[in-house]
Amino acid sequence: MIQVRFFAALRERSGKECLEMALPDGVATVAELIGWLEQSDQTLAAAFAATPCRMVAVNEMLASEEASLEDGDVVALFPPVTGG
Repeated sequence: MIQVRFFAALRERSGKECLEMALPDGVATVAELIGWLEQSDQTLAAAFAATPCRMVAVNEMLASEEASLEDGDVVALFPPVTGG
């Protein structure tokens, strides 16, 4: 099982805070996971399309969309943020 967490605009646009799911067959990276989610859920596809720039964390460490995934991982997806 993996956990996918959505933050900020992605959470608002998708209406989802968290998904817990088995890592789909053939999905080995965050990019592949996002592609799989887009194909399986129109609401998530629309949220990703509206938020083309996003940041990724895997197990609380910033990562790229090319990061490898394993069973038990927690993936966080969020738009870029700035502080002040």
